[in-house]
Amino acid sequence: MAVEKINVEATIAKDLKKVWEFWTSPQHITQWNQASEDWLCPNAENDLKEGGKFVYRMEAKDGSFGFDFSGEYKEVKTEKKLVYALEDGRTAEINFSEENGKTIISECFDAEDENPVAQQKEGWQAILNSFKKYAEAQD
Repeated sequence: MAVEKINVEATIAKDLKKVWEFWTSPQHITQWNQASEDWLCPNAENDLKEGGKFVYRMEAKDGSFGFDFSGEYKEVKTEKKLVYALEDGRTAEINFSEENGKTIISECFDAEDENPVAQQKEGWQAILNSFKKYAEAQD
């Protein structure tokens, strides 16, 4: 059975160089990597190279739940593309492109089978929207 793919996208009113920095630098990742206001990302490690690993700690602000979002980069093309495999074997591809001084981020990832696809898409889009809000607020 083929794995269902989920796509999310956002246009960020910032140039590509800045967007890439905000997306890949741990000090920025901890500021935007949450799907809602009641979550936070207290720690992020990111070894940005093919074969490099990343670990983002996700926690509910009330301390009720937490998990590590982690994986390994399969492809890294600076300011263009990231492909990674998650610990559970699912893959994700993130493409970055610039148009009229704005940056378009499009993500395509394998759905997992624990939660409804619509809920997964909503969660990933919420994180991308959080990134957009953070990136656009930066100087």
